[in-house]
Amino acid sequence: MALQKRYLIKYVRTKFALLSAVSRRKAAKAAFHLFCTPQHKNTKPLPASFEKSEKLEFRLENDIIRGYRWNHPASKKILILHGFESSVVNFDRYVTPLIKKGYEVLAFDAPAHGKSTGKEVNVLMYKNMIQKIYADYGPIDAFLSHSFGGLAVSLFLENLPHNENIKVVLIAPAMETKTAADHFFKLLNLDEGVRKEFDNYLTGLGGNGPEWYSILRASQHIKSQVLFLQDKHDEMTPMSDVKPLMDKNYPNFQFIISEGLGHRRIYRDNNSVKAILEFL
Repeated sequence: MALQKRYLIKYVRTKFALLSAVSRRKAAKAAFHLFCTPQHKNTKPLPASFEKSEKLEFRLENDIIRGYRWNHPASKKILILHGFESSVVNFDRYVTPLIKKGYEVLAFDAPAHGKSTGKEVNVLMYKNMIQKIYADYGPIDAFLSHSFGGLAVSLFLENLPHNENIKVVLIAPAMETKTAADHFFKLLNLDEGVRKEFDNYLTGLGGNGPEWYSILRASQHIKSQVLFLQDKHDEMTPMSDVKPLMDKNYPNFQFIISEGLGHRRIYRDNNSVKAILEFL
């Protein structure tokens, strides 16, 4: 599998090298679409708790977003938000405890993930999905997010009139889009000229460059109570991106720093689950 992956990366690098020689702008556009395309989709059978849920769906532009609801109606609601190349079914272990805490639980797969349709997703699409869920099924009192979902909900919250009564869990969130793009360009050996066109293309889509899609930048507008879980050795969300936020010493942010859980195991870890449920 590792050998197959190396050959695939080599093939993609060669393809982009040829394309960028013809047009850096076309190479940048193709790179952006690849950047937003999950390379695998969660097709696991639904866990028993999901089978018993109320099934929901709505249209978001050209995609059908599919999700699940439990314990409706209840006096407070929580929305679960998964990461890139993941699915809400991976949060199965949280559903029953959240119901016991009195929450109506909502969980939706992002575009191009899980049971939802689509081939691509970017953070603007994800943010718009959250906005649609909030309008149609909210208001929402708490958010439980991982990775890419953490960035999307942070961008959503900074424009939502809200107060400290909302609770937000950010588990290994995608702090900086610039960091993710840097890793992507390094992996594919793309040059600075293509990167400049890539940033320009992103700016054309949403009016802002990669630096704007940042939890550090958005955090100054977030009034919610935030529990932030991070592992010291997370390679996808490096501590070097988290440290500037910690240094802000915002009174509404509390941090739990682990060691050895990495980017994905952290939200399945028993100690993490216990801390999250106590916070909520």
